[in-house]
Amino acid sequence: MARESECQPSAGSVSIAVNGETRNVPAGSSLLDLVESLGLDPERVAVEVDRHLVRRPDWPRRILSENAQVEIVQFVGGG
Repeated sequence: MARESECQPSAGSVSIAVNGETRNVPAGSSLLDLVESLGLDPERVAVEVDRHLVRRPDWPRRILSENAQVEIVQFVGGG
């Protein structure tokens, strides 16, 4: 069952798509906030917003807007 914050917008939130899945995040959330809320290691992911790669140093300043399309790719090591 989906958590309420992932499927129903509420006051003070914006609806975005993360890897094709609709998710609601608090208004004013940064890209770094999103990555951290997903439990991802910022050192092991690349993030694109609206088809533009966002450099890691810019994540704290990149505020997510309504209908933003976010793609997150995790790096996997191996040998």
